[in-house]
Amino acid sequence: MRLTDQRSTAIAELARQLAGERARVRVFGSRLDDHAKGGDLDLLLESPEPVANPALLAARFSVKVGRLMHGRKVDVLLSAPNLMRFPIHDIAFKEGQML
Repeated sequence: MRLTDQRSTAIAELARQLAGERARVRVFGSRLDDHAKGGDLDLLLESPEPVANPALLAARFSVKVGRLMHGRKVDVLLSAPNLMRFPIHDIAFKEGQML
């Protein structure tokens, strides 16, 4: 995975700050390929609790992680009991690596 331990820890902490102590984050997509270069950062933010305003949560998380990554584009996918699940969720759960 092309993330330092320090950044991985910081991203996981941001998730807990914004989505609650039980929130978890998975990295999926091109960042898992150690031989690739560049690319955005695809994250699955998992909340065991319903999310009241998913668009706002995803935007805030994306911006904060983007700043941590020095402006790198960050795509955030949310998973919560009150949100619809799409095929991209299956890919993120299957292929993603937990931070």
